[in-house]
Amino acid sequence: MDDSEFSAAVAAVTSAFGDPTRRDIFLYARDNGIGVTAAEVADKFELHANVARHHLDKLAAGGYLNVHVERGESAGAGRPSKRYRASEKVLEFPSRRDDLLVTLLGRALALLPERDAAAMAEEVGEEYGRNLARQMSPGEGHRSFQASLHAVADALTAHGFAAHAEARGSSIAIVAEQCPFGATATQHPVICAVDRGIVKGMLAGLYGDTAPATTASRAQGDASCVTAV
Repeated sequence: MDDSEFSAAVAAVTSAFGDPTRRDIFLYARDNGIGVTAAEVADKFELHANVARHHLDKLAAGGYLNVHVERGESAGAGRPSKRYRASEKVLEFPSRRDDLLVTLLGRALALLPERDAAAMAEEVGEEYGRNLARQMSPGEGHRSFQASLHAVADALTAHGFAAHAEARGSSIAIVAEQCPFGATATQHPVICAVDRGIVKGMLAGLYGDTAPATTASRAQGDASCVTAV
């Protein structure tokens, strides 16, 4: 594992488990076979319900908790109840097998005309992003724009991008300090369309349709990858 991969892996774990309360919440959910609700977590840890939900959603964005919707009489007449259960994701550094897959993806994209390759890469990323959004918010309505951006940044961080959301001029940007595609992105910059697609797909599922644009790229020599929305 090179320095960039190590930093990205540490950032992903720190983002999810850097808060001691969030670590305890994860262990509580993991040890409860049927999962937990935000109300149960709020009661257990003496938190406001919104704070409990924030911790649970951050763990879900990282893939450490799966979200299930409970409908029926027990859920009452209001919003369906969400239950969070520990996923099968293991807390470990990325497998080196990923390098081969990324290399093969880069070479496959290189065989296509650049415009077609970029369109395909973004489409794949968008589909993956929409799937992530469905897993995080099954059966829910859209979130606020700001909450959606932070959820996207958390999910990207869990995938090795070390991302955060920040204001840049008249827009808000997702800034990724690391790139899990490594040297392949430098050799085949078109692969950067994948993470733009992930941002687009996740925002479509969590907030609504947007048109994110890449304004900076590590593969092109910039200090970070920036996707403006």
